[in-house]
Amino acid sequence: MSAVPFLRHLTAAEVEAAMPPVDERLELAERTLVALATPGAAELPAKIGVHPRPEGSFAHAMPAHLRARAAPADDLLGMKWVAGFDANKSHGLPAISALVVLNDSSTGLPIAILDGGPITAERTAAVSGVAIRRFAPLVKNRPIVVGLIGAGVQGHSHLAVLRHLLPAARLRVHDRHPERAAALCEAARAAHGFASAEPVASARTAVERADVVITAVSFTDATRRQAMTGDWLAPDALVVPVDYATMCAAAVAHDAALFLVDQREQFLAARATGQFEGYPEPGATLGEAIAAGTARPARGRVVATHLGVGLADVVFGAAILERAAAMGLGRELPR
Repeated sequence: MSAVPFLRHLTAAEVEAAMPPVDERLELAERTLVALATPGAAELPAKIGVHPRPEGSFAHAMPAHLRARAAPADDLLGMKWVAGFDANKSHGLPAISALVVLNDSSTGLPIAILDGGPITAERTAAVSGVAIRRFAPLVKNRPIVVGLIGAGVQGHSHLAVLRHLLPAARLRVHDRHPERAAALCEAARAAHGFASAEPVASARTAVERADVVITAVSFTDATRRQAMTGDWLAPDALVVPVDYATMCAAAVAHDAALFLVDQREQFLAARATGQFEGYPEPGATLGEAIAAGTARPARGRVVATHLGVGLADVVFGAAILERAAAMGLGRELPR
């Protein structure tokens, strides 16, 4: 009989310590996106969710399976269990919490439980990075300008990716809490080496004339619902919403030269429940565009909306688990 595999637990700090470097994170994200667009390579449903009290809270199960080309033993199997309770902020608790569970692909036995917070943050930023690497406009004779709306966890997680891909970028940041925008800009300069990072007073000021626009506001911020319209934006901007349709108006996607999503089925399921009211059919998924070698349109905006898929968490979790084991991180739990 085969030995029962260990069940390893990794805390948030251990997950962060074992996180792959930025260039590897970008490759993991691209691998995920291409797998989603390859028939038979991946299996995952749209997010399975419940909506506990208080109003606006959610809990989602995100199972996923990646079929390896080489052998079944190289398959990946797992799930993210994520909960969002915005009211936690008033108690000094994280609004989003998550666990990633990995299973042995041959036996189905669980082999790891990882804190999902750092994974969610870094895999989301890496998917944005794939879109930026492929579809940011070509800017000559001046620094590229990045407008970022939202200075929370996602705002901070995007800094390393932006610095890696756009090292000379000028960063403008808005948050409804000015002190958070100021803190993010300080981190951009001090920890990530941005020469220019400026907090600004309004969301519109952050994104006007920006070449790359990232929106990462709270899903529960109803006052901003689809507030960012086309007249805010440069004609050739790349727009990367990571907050569903909280900030970006449907007309921006309608008017785009290219509208991309991370996974078509999940986007359509979310649209059917009203989360993307008025949004058009996507022109392609990011993975389809990568596989097809789709070039950035010569003129017009590109909108790359990504909702976050459980497959990315499993792919990142497996890479982190391998690095953690080599570093001697984590603890073996009794079964």
